[in-house]
Amino acid sequence: MRLYPEQPKQVYLYASCLVDMFDPNAGIAALQILEAQGIEVLWLEQQSCCGQPAYTSGYTDSAMKVAKQQFELFDTDIPVVVLSGSCAGMLRKHYPSLLEKECDSDALAKFSNQVFEWGEFLLNICQIKLLDKGETTKAVVHNSCSARREMGIAETTMRLLKQMDKVELVEPKYASECCGFGGSFAKRHQDISLAMVADKAKHLLETQASFLLSADWGCLLNINSYLEQQQSGMRGQHIATFIWQRCYGGEL
Repeated sequence: MRLYPEQPKQVYLYASCLVDMFDPNAGIAALQILEAQGIEVLWLEQQSCCGQPAYTSGYTDSAMKVAKQQFELFDTDIPVVVLSGSCAGMLRKHYPSLLEKECDSDALAKFSNQVFEWGEFLLNICQIKLLDKGETTKAVVHNSCSARREMGIAETTMRLLKQMDKVELVEPKYASECCGFGGSFAKRHQDISLAMVADKAKHLLETQASFLLSADWGCLLNINSYLEQQQSGMRGQHIATFIWQRCYGGEL
């Protein structure tokens, strides 16, 4: 079981390259919710990809180069809050071994211990309490494989949403199954990925939920692309945007 520190005065926000490119409003929402907890949020313009696509594709040297550049950006005394379970898993679980010959081992261990997924940080360190100001609705949640199996925080999104008394949560069949994204897996094994996302979308649609929510934009990108191709009215949204709009009443 992970031990959590007291709430810090400052954090870095690592939004992920997918949020930067496809949904910057989710990054803005995440930042503003952190600021609402009285935390100064530091945003480094030099941050880029965490290196996971290269790493999981077997390009270790390329991944190491990217990881070293990212690692050296951060002061290891300040927590790094990551807006994606998969990127958080890369930084926390794989940077220490990937960079063991390139960087100081004590600094790597300290950095690893300072990496938190965004929802994990809000729940366990900020101990956030949400007041739902929205209309009654129904939502279904998709957790990424990395959040579930690597970071061990599959229940984080559900625990946040359960604080919102006007949101009915419904669980799809085979909730723990992969959506078929897997970073470069979706490109290298397109037929398999398509079959997986079709199955996932079918079960999500069967819930008849008004909102599809996830804390990982890689999964949302994959699922939303399939739903759009099928001309479905359902679209996924990052949980940070959903929480900001319902609990803080703000447009982005």
